[in-house]
Amino acid sequence: MGSVSSRSHRVEAQVVMMGLDSAGKTTLLYKLKGHQLVDTLPTVGFNVEPLEAPGQACLTLWDVGGQSPLRASWKDYLEGTAVLVFVLDSTDEARLPEAVAELTEVLEDPHLDGVPLLVLANKHEAPHALPLPEIRNRLGLQRFPGLCWQLRACSALTGEGLPEALGSLRRLLSYRSPRSLQAQGVPSRCWGTQDEDSEGRKQEKARLLSK
Repeated sequence: MGSVSSRSHRVEAQVVMMGLDSAGKTTLLYKLKGHQLVDTLPTVGFNVEPLEAPGQACLTLWDVGGQSPLRASWKDYLEGTAVLVFVLDSTDEARLPEAVAELTEVLEDPHLDGVPLLVLANKHEAPHALPLPEIRNRLGLQRFPGLCWQLRACSALTGEGLPEALGSLRRLLSYRSPRSLQAQGVPSRCWGTQDEDSEGRKQEKARLLSK
């Protein structure tokens, strides 16, 4: 559920973070909050924290447990979601098909119609992490016409990529309806992967200036 204050133009929105167990969701959550690294246990149920994002955005971030027995309840957290964040362990190639299957099932939920997606490839500081182009290809998000999505590499360990992830969240809050996307002529995947981010922004700026 989200709202906008007319006095301050402050956006309040619910962001749901999902992913397989051991992807690093809870560590990411507290790193985004500015906390030092702490030992975490597998999440049973959920963690919820307020989070300030750039651009007058106040987010309520739900970190939902990713263990296999808990995934059947993921659908219970989707109603009112403004942005879905899906966290991948970019070092765990063996479980990537499992993660893709779970994400696909979540995206087919009617509560996510028009809801943008941010995929965070966590643990990207590791030398054997999968490159983003390979992750993008294996995600196959082109199968979802009208889905506005972005893929970013990050590290909950070092904090690398997290400021950019917050910036992505702010931008994705602007793209919450398929109808608005079509009306604005915005590409369905918005900015795509982070290596396409600068070029995508240039194209969007040119599109707006041409009106």
